[in-house]
Amino acid sequence: MTSKNAEQTRLIELLERLAPLLPEARPIDWSAPAFRWRRRQYLGATLGRLEAIHRVARIAPEDLQHVDAQKVAILRNTEQFVRGAPANNVLLTGARGTGKSSLIRACLAAFMHQGLRLIEVDKRDLVDLPEIADLIADRPERFVVFCDDLSFEEGEASYKALKAALDGSIAAPGDNVLIYATSNRRHLMPEYMRENLAAHYEDDGEIHPAETVEEKISLSERFGLWLSFYPFRQDDFLDIVRHWLRRFGIDAADPAHATWREEALQFALQRGSRSGRVALQFARDFAGRARLSAPRR
Repeated sequence: MTSKNAEQTRLIELLERLAPLLPEARPIDWSAPAFRWRRRQYLGATLGRLEAIHRVARIAPEDLQHVDAQKVAILRNTEQFVRGAPANNVLLTGARGTGKSSLIRACLAAFMHQGLRLIEVDKRDLVDLPEIADLIADRPERFVVFCDDLSFEEGEASYKALKAALDGSIAAPGDNVLIYATSNRRHLMPEYMRENLAAHYEDDGEIHPAETVEEKISLSERFGLWLSFYPFRQDDFLDIVRHWLRRFGIDAADPAHATWREEALQFALQRGSRSGRVALQFARDFAGRARLSAPRR
């Protein structure tokens, strides 16, 4: 055997040993209604891929109570998008548990049969947005890239990647993709008192904020549609609980369930929140206990 043949043999053996360590080459299942972008380590390199999600945690738009203005705005924007009309990237900010993420999933439920698809991306993986855009560029579906609980610390690479993807990169994203993000921070990055102290004004009184403040505000401003969410009043919270009890087959007006109101308020007090999430959690608990205590037939 010549030295050249020996080298080829060793190379083949090496590739055979490495083959089990490499990711399986699988085509993307485009029939799924939603996807998750996953990054994995292979031989010291990080590779990303779209994983199909066939069982989506769906919620109907009508199940989201007391966020009517926000619901109308995002459903209208999403309908514009799926119909090929101009539409905006959306930032949903505000109190936790008030339905920000659920509203995005409700958009999928409302427009899935019109070609809408959802891609969930962790904020750490936003640097892969150009790669994701390339994968879906020639697809006929309309894709919403969904990033939940979006916030950044100083110097994160994904911050600049998102900023460029929204508006500012020389490579424009395809017209079949929008970015919907939720955050508890309106400006997505921590704000410090020293940044306000760095502001200055001219002799004519014109105010000039510090450059760091301008930088933080600039990312939020690249979302064309801002939707703000606020804590629910007590009556609104109880109304949401009543809605979910009805969904679980419990008649709140039935004397057998007369304690639901007081129990719901105590439940919310223990959780320190009168949010829609807490309302749903209580309704599950109350309906489950009611079903167990009902006489068996």
